[in-house]
Amino acid sequence: MLSLPSSKYSLRAGSSLSKVLNTDFSQISIGHHDEEEDLSIMNPMGDLSFGLNGQMGFTLPPGMNNAGFLSQKEKLEKTYAKGTTTLGFVFNRGIVIAVDSRASMGNYISSQNVKKVIEINPYLLGTMAGGAADCQFWERYLGMQCRLYELRNKRRISVAAASKLLSNIVYQYKNYGLSMGTMIAGWDHTGPNLFMVDNDGTRLKGTRFSVGSGSLYAYGVLDQGYRPDLTEEEACELGRRAIYHATHRDAYSGGIINVYLIRSDGWTKISSTDMNDLHYGKYALEKGAITPPLLLDSN
Repeated sequence: MLSLPSSKYSLRAGSSLSKVLNTDFSQISIGHHDEEEDLSIMNPMGDLSFGLNGQMGFTLPPGMNNAGFLSQKEKLEKTYAKGTTTLGFVFNRGIVIAVDSRASMGNYISSQNVKKVIEINPYLLGTMAGGAADCQFWERYLGMQCRLYELRNKRRISVAAASKLLSNIVYQYKNYGLSMGTMIAGWDHTGPNLFMVDNDGTRLKGTRFSVGSGSLYAYGVLDQGYRPDLTEEEACELGRRAIYHATHRDAYSGGIINVYLIRSDGWTKISSTDMNDLHYGKYALEKGAITPPLLLDSN
């Protein structure tokens, strides 16, 4: 137990601010105390208690001047650039979701086969951009909440309600270090709907979104080729082409290009194509960037 031998005084949860500020923390030592007292400082957010009572908290280190210690240090946390490219757009016949599959941390590529589309339920899809763990955990938690809603109310949750639920969840953890830029897409009784939710709880509804480090390149292709009256084949090709150009120009995007189509009867995975196969087999030939290989006459 942490105690103050000189004054036989301890700080309890709920102590006044002036009492805390006037305490000489440099005299705190670790030792036995006759009274059942403990040191517990409540976090201003009210969620965490720092103390030695073993309940809802972390063990408090012997040195109490944490702010002074941290102020003497610089660049304690090493940050890494994260990158990806995801997009979604609504057209008359449904919604197209297209994503890449590269996971990177700075200049290090950890995987080329990450599944960046979370299949929440047969009518809802979510995309991942930012921290993979944050997106996967909270979108799978959203899937659980959507299923519970369906069991309680005997009907499917709407896309607007699902996106609002995710927005409310991440807003509670604002400034806690979440890294999320997700899209929630689906078809409900109101038709096709597309929402974008970020780690601050911002929630936007729209017809076209692209999230990630390659989003500017994807937006260029998407804005040039988008029409509400696209056919399903044209819409899927537009999404695939937009992700291809983003992966071609953005070093943090790449791998496999996955395309999903959401209709009134649910979502369908349309294609999963390697970016290099698209480049050397189709798009680079169309642009004239490479010449087709010459076929040798067997004679």
